[in-house]
Amino acid sequence: MTIDSIEATAIEIPLPRQFSGSVYAMTTRCAIVTRIRTADGLSAEVYNGDNREHGRELVRLITEEIAPLVLGQDAIAYERLWERMFAITLPNRDRKLAMEAIACVDTAVWDLLGKRAGLSVRQLLGGYRSELPIISIGGYYAEGKTLLDLAKEMEGLRLWGMGGCKVKVGGLSPEADAERVKAALDGAGPGFMIAVDANRGWSVPDAIRFARLIEHLPIAWFEEPVRWDDEARGMAAVRRACRIPVNAGQSEYSARGVRRLLDAGAVDIVNFDASEAGGVTEWRRAADACALLDVRMAHHEEPQIAAHMLAAIPHGICVECFADPARDPLWPHLLPDAPRPKDGMLAVPDRPGFGIRLDEAAAAKYAIARATARR
Repeated sequence: MTIDSIEATAIEIPLPRQFSGSVYAMTTRCAIVTRIRTADGLSAEVYNGDNREHGRELVRLITEEIAPLVLGQDAIAYERLWERMFAITLPNRDRKLAMEAIACVDTAVWDLLGKRAGLSVRQLLGGYRSELPIISIGGYYAEGKTLLDLAKEMEGLRLWGMGGCKVKVGGLSPEADAERVKAALDGAGPGFMIAVDANRGWSVPDAIRFARLIEHLPIAWFEEPVRWDDEARGMAAVRRACRIPVNAGQSEYSARGVRRLLDAGAVDIVNFDASEAGGVTEWRRAADACALLDVRMAHHEEPQIAAHMLAAIPHGICVECFADPARDPLWPHLLPDAPRPKDGMLAVPDRPGFGIRLDEAAAAKYAIARATARR
């Protein structure tokens, strides 16, 4: 299964309105489409990551720096391929960006592996279950948005087939955000999972104050509660101070970064992102480390990839998506064959590989950069 060519395309889709968390605002949906073709006629097609300002640079990294290391290599030897690609992270550079580029190629390699075996990636990785709960990322801040609006948003998500929502917090005072969480729970009704995500927005004291205001409520987890500069220690302090499980890992870009959180006793759940941190191969290392310590796994966004990984293992919790098509025009809106959530669950397709078939015309419309490397 010799790798014959690699094509990378950066997509950028303007959003109809701004979506704001505690420390950021989103106005575009971006992704990298990666295609690999082999000498024996197999073809992989995947897309990764909500990358924003650096799509063009990722295309360059994939086709100019990674491609020479993997063209002509056997795709079956995925560990050796990953080791070869990892070499681009060793010089002094933006290593997170390099790991994102590796993730794009590694994910396409796993798509090839599944197609060669006639199995889905879910089956290749363990096949623990065929469906899993799905929640939406939502509860964004918006000018003029009321508590009633937030409650109605949760009602709408349930009607869309969602099993829960990850609500944004950390942008207001702990007291004001606690009221928002209560409104979301009221709108959601029984059996609807509510998690909260501060996106590293609070100091440790404020995060603890917020947690104590809501810990009597049925909250699934408290995600990235504290600011980035001392987060392992800070999250461990939050975890000791309240009963809500702490979730983090999406901001790490290696499995060893996840190990740092585990060693610090900072997390109950890890949402390591394969699209931003070296792909499926590196994600498996993080998932194995978590399994040894009874830490559960989630994933940051990208359900078209994450569903296969999380459904494959016994300690996967749920997959997350953007149910609102205004926030994510890609999934499932540019995926004609994407599975649709139903009653809070998502069935993982068992087409070979990841089973991704993009709407080519729609994807091409939003391409901002494309390059191909051949051997």
